[in-house]
Amino acid sequence: MWKKVLALLALLLAALIGLFVWRSTPALNKNFENQSAFFQNHYFRLGLDLSGGSHLVYKADVTTIPGGEVGDAMDALRDVIERRVNLFGVSEPVVQVQGGGFISGGVNQLIVDLPGVTDLERAIKLIGETPLLEFKVEGEEGFVSTELTGRYLKRSSLQFSPDTREPIVVLQFDETGKKLFAEITKANIGKFVAIYLDGAPISIPEVRGEIPDGEAIITGNFTPGEAKELVGRLNSGALPVPITLLSKQSIGATLGESAVRAGVKAALIGFLLVAIFLILWYRLPGLVAVVALSIFVVTMLALFKLLPVTLTAAGIAGFVISIGIAVDANVLIFERVKEELRTGKSVADSVSAGFSRAWLPIRDSNVASILTAIVLFWFGTSLFKGFALTLGMGVLVSMFSAITVTRLFLTAVEFGEGRVIRFLFSSGLTK
Repeated sequence: MWKKVLALLALLLAALIGLFVWRSTPALNKNFENQSAFFQNHYFRLGLDLSGGSHLVYKADVTTIPGGEVGDAMDALRDVIERRVNLFGVSEPVVQVQGGGFISGGVNQLIVDLPGVTDLERAIKLIGETPLLEFKVEGEEGFVSTELTGRYLKRSSLQFSPDTREPIVVLQFDETGKKLFAEITKANIGKFVAIYLDGAPISIPEVRGEIPDGEAIITGNFTPGEAKELVGRLNSGALPVPITLLSKQSIGATLGESAVRAGVKAALIGFLLVAIFLILWYRLPGLVAVVALSIFVVTMLALFKLLPVTLTAAGIAGFVISIGIAVDANVLIFERVKEELRTGKSVADSVSAGFSRAWLPIRDSNVASILTAIVLFWFGTSLFKGFALTLGMGVLVSMFSAITVTRLFLTAVEFGEGRVIRFLFSSGLTK
């Protein structure tokens, strides 16, 4: 009795999940504007290749960075750019670094994808407005760069000079920055230390003593508004290394729309063909598998919205492949059930034994698929990451739908014995 109740609850839950997916997808509901704020906030998040946007490639100048610290500097650069574009409300930006290997021609690159931003000049402005903060010391022929840059900036704040009441910008460094600043001020007492912003000197104070607390002051002919803007720009992230734009590309929404339509069409056709095959070949268990597969699909779509997952063309491909993996598990189970029926066992015993025998190969194959997805996600570029993420999620959910949901539905019904029941549980051309 309890299995029947669970089966009904599973169907009810699947219906509610399906309702959520349908109501929160504008393409499926023309009255979307009249829905609650909860549903309005749960669009599918589409990647750059599907929604259109800007693709920017920058060259990072790491010539002043020690060889062993280039990786950390590039990671810091990526974090800074991510914070910067997030402040402008860009949905799901993708910022990644590419080391100076064979693929990038020995050049350290920063790749920025901004979905929805089709104005290239605006996209470039989003990145270019991030300031490059540098500290230079007085040398024989001018000012010489130091290791202290915006990479080590912890925060900046707007204050007013107690003497002149003019606005000043106070910089506070992290622990590494404090040590570097203390060394610089100690070694240059009586000399000038210039503070450069975007390649231009904005303050050249004279060092009168060592400053161990890691606090620097930027003075100048600032208005309160200008000082406040500078503080905001610095806090959003000063670039740890200079960058130069190498290439820019605008991807139109038309390409993205056609890719979405093609992906959805492929998923629907694939699902229908698989459903027809399962019902015709495996009969009653095949029909149950189609129900479980439907639950799998709506569950995946709901997860894409709630987590949320940024869908790309590769991600949709991973989702479609995961549907095939979910079917593969059901095929293994039903073939094992058929083998048990041939030994003369009852339908109930055959179903129980079939699930038990199929579990080990299903487990092993799914573990291998999950490990593959993890490796692809860990080492792959953004293209492979989308595919790996949806594939890995699909494999995990398919294990639940094939083993738990299908078994729950099949065992919830008390089957008798007879030629009709055995025909419904047979497969292919057998009677």
